[in-house]
Parts: sequence; C-alpha cells; structure tokens
Amino acid sequence: MTVAETISNAAESVKEAVGLGHGGPSVPATREEMAAARLPLQYRDSCAHLLIPLNKCRFDNYYLNWRCQDERHSYEKCQYEEFKLRVKKMDQIRAEKNGARSN
Repeated sequence: MTVAETISNAAESVKEAVGLGHGGPSVPATREEMAAARLPLQYRDSCAHLLIPLNKCRFDNYYLNWRCQDERHSYEKCQYEEFKLRVKKMDQIRAEKNGARSN
C-alpha cells in the first residue's frame, strides 16, 4: 500500500466518522455504550459516538492536547453541524409563526 493510499484511507475514515462519507452518518452510540464509557448525561447526544474515542484517546495520552487533534476536530465538527440543524429548525418554526416570537 502506498503512502497516498494510506492517506486516502485515513481521510475516508475520518469523513465516515463525522458523517461526510459515502455511507451517510455513522451509527450513533447506544445507551449501553455511553453508560460503559461513563459519559455525563449532558454529553449523550448524536455526537457521543465521537466523544467516546476522544475521551479514551485523552486518557491514554495523559490529556496532552496535541495527541488527539483528529478526534477532537471530528467531535467539534459534529457539534457544529448539530448546532446548525437546531438553528435551521428554529428558523423554520419562527417562519411558521410569521416571525412572531413566543412569550
């Protein structure tokens, strides 16, 4: 396997992890997986499948922030995409109400 193929495979695996690959979004973590990873309740969202390996990497590398950059970037991108979906949904709700804010 050449270096270019290795890099291409690595890029595809990262894309798959954040839901940008050809297979669509990856499978979310189950409740059992999140409980086994001891994730706090506020972090058990649709990006938990990326947070679990990030926390493991952090623990294994003594929380040295430069050693888990790829995992952290994937998790933060997932969080950002989720935020954009929430904003879009709120804009749709506001448009349905003719721009009126709720009391």
